[in-house]
Amino acid sequence: MTARLTPFELMEKLVSFPTVSRDSNLALVEWVDGYLADHGITAHRHYSDNNEKAALFAHAGPEAEGGVVLSGHTDVVPVDGQPWATDPFTVDVRDGKYFGRGCVDMKGFDALAIWALVEAHHAGVKRPLQLALSYDEEIGCVGAPPMIRAMQERLPPASTVIVGEPSMMQAVTGHKGGQGFWTRIIGFEVHSSIMHEGVNAIMYGAKLIEWANRTNAENMAATPSDLAAMFHPPWTTLHVGTIEGGTAHNITAKECRFGMDFRVVPGEDPDEWRERYMEQVRAVEAQMQAVRPEARIEVSQKFFVPGLKPETDGAAEALVRAITGDNAGHVVSYGTEAGLFQRAGYSAIVCGPGDIAQAHQPDEYITQEQFDAGHDFMRRLVTRLQDA
Repeated sequence: MTARLTPFELMEKLVSFPTVSRDSNLALVEWVDGYLADHGITAHRHYSDNNEKAALFAHAGPEAEGGVVLSGHTDVVPVDGQPWATDPFTVDVRDGKYFGRGCVDMKGFDALAIWALVEAHHAGVKRPLQLALSYDEEIGCVGAPPMIRAMQERLPPASTVIVGEPSMMQAVTGHKGGQGFWTRIIGFEVHSSIMHEGVNAIMYGAKLIEWANRTNAENMAATPSDLAAMFHPPWTTLHVGTIEGGTAHNITAKECRFGMDFRVVPGEDPDEWRERYMEQVRAVEAQMQAVRPEARIEVSQKFFVPGLKPETDGAAEALVRAITGDNAGHVVSYGTEAGLFQRAGYSAIVCGPGDIAQAHQPDEYITQEQFDAGHDFMRRLVTRLQDA
């Protein structure tokens, strides 16, 4: 019989696959599929449109409804330009920490979830356990929605989802939603000495960015709702992280491109924020076209992640609190795939080992203490599923 790997051994293997979001994750998926098959567990894949990536999901236990899903993602952020002390794709153990890209976000949890699925299978649990590993979470959770639909078509319907993003093993019942828009401004080039006859795409784009600055200031100054007040910060934020464009310093910029991202507090409508942005886009575009009719602004959505709303008598919350003993209220401002599962009809919660502050950092790590706490959580979960 194939040996059962420890959670640490599983994490070592997963980290060794450099599954940066811009690259394929198929080698990792192939390995996990084979490992589960060696233990008698049938896994299913759902491929991306270009077949270069795949989500993987599997089921252990009776073919019955009401199971628990352990949800993680397989992709990681790049290491380019980061000053790592060791190889980021080899787990390095020192000072009570496990260093490596993805150790905390979130291959550490993925390893624990795979371990738990195999243990549940061999233990003959009475209540099912399911595994869901997505792709492209780091670029807007774009791989999760088709994976969830495929799971609902292929597996017995589960009721509860635990998304293992790093939360220090606290029961996180709410998070902000997110949406982002690629904005491309097409101006008209002239020599900068007669700039009034052209349309400088960068300078008109700056008007949209300045609107975001003003809106952030207004949101910060407003009195938050009771629900929004739970978050840090307790308001919807607008953010531009990258911008590019222009040809030369003495030519009005023909193009400007940037992403406009929103992190929306629960209780506010993401569609309303989209319309507010598009209203500004239309106003700026009209100013451009008053100078050159062919000037325009193109906007396309790059991602949409619904917020996670605290549930009343939620099954996921009850389960996690029973295992962890954590009865405090926790919400976070980062987005996860939990909101997508919740929107699809599951009871969802975020609970995973490690500190989100270490995610995406050079020398990313998870402490051995937190990893062990995650392992203890999984042991307790499998025991509960045996006794169900």
